[in-house]
Amino acid sequence: MLSDVVISQLPAEDLDRRIPDLAALLHACVHAGASVNFVLPFPLEEAEAFWRSKVLPAAREGTRLVLIAEAGGRILGTAQLSTDTPPNQPHRADVSKVLVHPEHRRRGIARALMAAIDAYSVEMGRRLLTLDTRTGDAAEPLYRSLGFQVVGTIPGYSRAPQGDALEATTIMYKHL
Repeated sequence: MLSDVVISQLPAEDLDRRIPDLAALLHACVHAGASVNFVLPFPLEEAEAFWRSKVLPAAREGTRLVLIAEAGGRILGTAQLSTDTPPNQPHRADVSKVLVHPEHRRRGIARALMAAIDAYSVEMGRRLLTLDTRTGDAAEPLYRSLGFQVVGTIPGYSRAPQGDALEATTIMYKHL
């Protein structure tokens, strides 16, 4: 299933030219119901602005690692690792925006991205990973299967991508 998919780090110098592809991925995921900080309506321009204003500067500073899953020149998935931690937490990093295009889910892409996150984290000396995910989301059992432990849930944490309902988030961690 994954034989055609390559997982790699997207260097900051290449990220700028791949923003249209990354924005299209984010746009598709949000429109498919992903709860990743955005709500509908969610125009493509807003997705591009996210990558350009939030991710690109951090990648250039070296505090954000962006991984992509690619096949045939198309980005099928992505995951980010933020190492922008305080001086007393150099051993920790935050996982975010684990996205797989709706047309390519259930192929092991998210699992492969997370395995790469683990490897890069260890290489960078980051032995504790944290993340949050919408409580009850399909990603929650995936993260559990990868060794993440649940700290707890926060009710009413964020607005649903569609509508005004507030949804809970589950906070998780993993020691490497």
